[in-house]
Amino acid sequence: MEVNSRRPTLQDVADLAGVSRALVSIVIRDVPGASDATRVRVKAAADQLGYRPDTAARLLRQHRSRLIGVSYVAAQTFHAELLDEIYDAAERLRYDVVLSAVSDRRPGSRAVRTLLDDRCEAILLLGSQAPEVEIVDLAGKVPVVVLARKMSSALVDVVRTDDEAGAAMAVNHLVELGHRSIVHVDGGRGPGAQERRQGYRKAMRAAGLESRILPGGLTEEFGADAAQSMVEGGLPGAVFAFNDRCALGVLDVFLRAGISVPGEVSVIGFDNSALAGLAHIDLTSVGQDTAFLGGAAVERISERLDGGSGPLGKDIVVQPQLVVRGSTGPARR
Repeated sequence: MEVNSRRPTLQDVADLAGVSRALVSIVIRDVPGASDATRVRVKAAADQLGYRPDTAARLLRQHRSRLIGVSYVAAQTFHAELLDEIYDAAERLRYDVVLSAVSDRRPGSRAVRTLLDDRCEAILLLGSQAPEVEIVDLAGKVPVVVLARKMSSALVDVVRTDDEAGAAMAVNHLVELGHRSIVHVDGGRGPGAQERRQGYRKAMRAAGLESRILPGGLTEEFGADAAQSMVEGGLPGAVFAFNDRCALGVLDVFLRAGISVPGEVSVIGFDNSALAGLAHIDLTSVGQDTAFLGGAAVERISERLDGGSGPLGKDIVVQPQLVVRGSTGPARR
């Protein structure tokens, strides 16, 4: 038996409903010009035929794609949590999201190029490590919002956590627990790393303590390397890691070396990722408000695309929150 796979058209709906094609268009677009009875009849015919509006064709006629391109780091758990919020916010504002991942084998420039080729109307960069000059150049082509990174350019909109304040929260928490020897495993050139270093140094200086910063990065491997150097060179009383993944690397090395956390060393991370709350990890962490960050970034893109955008270079800063769990405790005597 031959199956008709042709997609139903407006004319097919019009023929079945016994009305004009123009009247079907009015009902489908939900604009004034058709009676209630006609609307019921047209919608019943559309349902019977399985008719669905060709959104892509309509947007093409309007020269709009309503696509937000999102470049993110595939290996970052925090980025995955932000994506859920971005999807929710985009759906509320009637946008679709196109993802393009950055990895060790796929640079950020290629991820962005893919999004532009897909006709994305705006680009949302999650924790981009691209040089600022490249981001500014991109902003000359399409609206750009940078999420989770500080920028100095007035041409790019930014939505970020106050990383400096978050680092100070971490240090102050440890100081209140009586710790005097607090090491910071930094984030290298990662987004927010410079601000977290500054916050750490300022808080340590305010407490009358000497700073000690070890090289680190965004992943468990960097945390593990830093922890190994501590095991071999002398343990501090507490460790403030650049992010939760880095902190997990620290915890792993301490566990294998038989070092009690927080009995011998307290450990604190940053991001308050889902991993931090797992019972066997129980990591104290500086939390970022992913719901607000993701929503504010998409809303700013919508403002830029749909009018009423105001001046460029908005810097929307969100305050972090300290989430205390079992990996931090009083300093040992």
